Amino acid sequence: MKNIPVYFLLCVLLLASCIKDEEPNAECDILSAWVEGSDYEQCFYQPETDMRKDNLLISSSQIVFTVKSLISLPKIPLKFALTPGATITPANGSEQDFSNGPVVYTVTSADGQWKREYTVEFREADMPSLEFDFENCELNDVSYLFFKYKYYSWFEYDRNGKKRNIWASGNEGFGMGNSNVAPEDYPTAPDDNGYEGKCVRMQTKKAGALAEAVKKYIAAGNLFIGAFDVNLAMTDALKSTLMGKDYAFPIKPVRVRGYYKYRPGAQYVDADNKVVANQTDEADIYAVLFRNVDEQGRPVVLNGGDVLTSPHIVSKARVASLPPTDQWSPFEMFFEDVAPIDDTTLEQFGYNLALVFSSSKNGAQFCGAVGSTLYVDKVVISLEKE
Repeated sequence: MKNIPVYFLLCVLLLASCIKDEEPNAECDILSAWVEGSDYEQCFYQPETDMRKDNLLISSSQIVFTVKSLISLPKIPLKFALTPGATITPANGSEQDFSNGPVVYTVTSADGQWKREYTVEFREADMPSLEFDFENCELNDVSYLFFKYKYYSWFEYDRNGKKRNIWASGNEGFGMGNSNVAPEDYPTAPDDNGYEGKCVRMQTKKAGALAEAVKKYIAAGNLFIGAFDVNLAMTDALKSTLMGKDYAFPIKPVRVRGYYKYRPGAQYVDADNKVVANQTDEADIYAVLFRNVDEQGRPVVLNGGDVLTSPHIVSKARVASLPPTDQWSPFEMFFEDVAPIDDTTLEQFGYNLALVFSSSKNGAQFCGAVGSTLYVDKVVISLEKE
C-alpha cells in the first residue's frame, strides 16, 4: 500500500507527457510581453523592470504593466513572445490604446484549433488599500492538464472601483490532488462569522495522495499578498509562493494590527510525518518590505524559502505569539528596519510588500498539526506619518 501514491504520481506525470506529445499544436500561450523603445521609458517608474513581463504564470490570463499616468499614456506597440507557431490578434507589435482600459488579445495555436484570450492592462501604481476586511472572495473554476477543481480566492477594490487580485494562497496547489474536496473544505476558505461580517479561515489539512507521493504530508492554510505558481507546486513548493506586490505609498509602514482566533491541532508532525511529542503547533503572521530590483537592475521576487531571510529586505514585522483563543482577540506587530529605506525609492515604488498569514508557523517546511485553525479579520497597516 505504501507504493500506491508513488505509482499514482508516475501515472500523473506519464499522462501529462502523453497530453503534450499528442497535442503539440495545442499550445497558445504568451510567454513574455514587453514595451520596446526609449521613447516610452518616461511612462514607467523603473523602465528596466516595469517595461517587461517574463515568466508569466501559465494559470493566469491577465498581464499588467504599471505606469506613472494613464492620462498621458501614448499608444503602445506591445510585443510578445508566444509558444512556437502561435499567432496573436491584435497583431504582435501593433500600437494599441491602453489609456481607456484593458485590451484583449487572442492567441491561436499553430494548427488553428486552439485559442486563448489574454487581458492586457496598463494601470497606475495603486495598492488598493491598507485596510483588509476579507469580504471580497470568489470561486475559481480550474481546468489544468486533467485536473478539475474549484477553490476560493480573495481580492480588493482600488479607489477607482477596479478589482485587484493582490491575495494568493496554496489552495490552487492543494486542488491538484484533491479535486473531490469541496471548496469550503480547502486549507483557506471564507467564514461568515468574522469579527465583522466575513473573515478568512486557514486550517492545516492532510495534503492528499499526490502531495504525499513527493513527501509533502500536510498543507497549512495560508493567505499572502503575492501570487501562486501552480507549475512549481509539486516540484519546488517553496518557490511556488511568490511573495509581495508593489508597495504604492510614499511613506513607509510602521505597524500591522487586526483580530484573530486560533486553535492548534492535536498532533504535531515533522516533515517526515512523524509525531513530535510535547510540541504544540503555532500560527504565524508576518510582513516584509523589500527592494523589488537588485543591484543589476533585475526584478526581485521573494518566495516561501527566502521571504524572511532575503538580503533585499529592508523592514520586517512578525507577531511574537498568537495564544490559542476561541474569542476574537487583537494582534499587533511593528516593522523593524533592517536596512536603510530610501525616500526616493519609496516615491518611485521601488519596494514590494508581503503580508502573510499561516495556520502552522512551520507549514512552509511541511511541519505542523492537522486541524490547526487560524481566523483573521479587520487587518490594518499603519504608515509612519499617520
